[in-house]
Amino acid sequence: MSKARKTAASSGEPDFWRVARDWLHHWLPKVRGSSPKTVEAYRIGLESYVRWLETTEGTQRSHIGFGHFDRARLGRWVEWMRTERGYSDRTIMLRMTTMRVFLDHAGLEHPALTALGNDAAGIRVKPPARKPVDHLGEEHTKALLTAWGTGDAKSRRNRMLLILMYDTAARIGELAALTIADVGMDKPARVTLTGKRGKSRVVPLGERTRTHLAAYLEEFHPGPSMRDGDRPLFHSTRNGAIQPLSVDRIDEILKTAAARARRGTCPSMPERVHCHLIRRTRAMDLYQQGVPLPLIMQLLGHESMSTTSAFYAFATLDMMRKAVDAANPRPAPSKETWLSEQRLRQLHTLK
Repeated sequence: MSKARKTAASSGEPDFWRVARDWLHHWLPKVRGSSPKTVEAYRIGLESYVRWLETTEGTQRSHIGFGHFDRARLGRWVEWMRTERGYSDRTIMLRMTTMRVFLDHAGLEHPALTALGNDAAGIRVKPPARKPVDHLGEEHTKALLTAWGTGDAKSRRNRMLLILMYDTAARIGELAALTIADVGMDKPARVTLTGKRGKSRVVPLGERTRTHLAAYLEEFHPGPSMRDGDRPLFHSTRNGAIQPLSVDRIDEILKTAAARARRGTCPSMPERVHCHLIRRTRAMDLYQQGVPLPLIMQLLGHESMSTTSAFYAFATLDMMRKAVDAANPRPAPSKETWLSEQRLRQLHTLK
């Protein structure tokens, strides 16, 4: 143990590096159930602060402890990101979120550090400007869902996959994990999706989707012997063995559909089409149809109402225009006709 760490240990202060390692490698992935991408984002945020302490504050890496996480330093770090590095408001907010989550965890593990979390929470960061929700238009959605034809079994499977992706607003990993046991065809038809941290939700299916799914099951899972609960709903066959479609394969199916639509009936199809865009599109379509946000929240599997409302609690320009038109009836067309400039001059010469 280094001299600095011995000093910290002798003073009773928890070892920063030990707490950070436990947070990143145990608590986040195994206790909280955070995805690898989330853990990596938190690691980058924490490492960014450590590098700033080294390069700007002149603190030796081995000397860094919780005493370097006071409100004054965090404030200087935020200002440095804004003025010296030119980071966007979104990046600064994400970096500060990392610090708050980490220091909250440290305070739970070591109550003597609770004040650090409170100080970090008190640092105000300018929120990023809201942007209109990125979603597909109706013509794009129709072209995408019909891009795979019905001429062969693989195309019919891919078409059903995209229909279910849109109708359920499922995450790509949730689609890959679907099994026969997750499907309920008795009315109301439904699927059970298992999302982040192993939490499940039941999503109802539209009647047309139920009809498509019934035909799909009859073709790809015919008879009771093929309806084993663990059998993947969407699968391929390798060496005679049934294998669930991977996340990468589902993403490839979606991107191929977008490329086909772009070359065919919908040249305006966006270049970047991904599963999360389909989730946003389904949510926005429901929102524009008047579905309450709490129901959209349940459909998307959001734990917090604020997560949903941050995207959909404001109207698109078209929705606002329609609302204004409805609230302000237009005056009846005037029966008067405008006079030409020549006619006006003629009238002015009359006595």
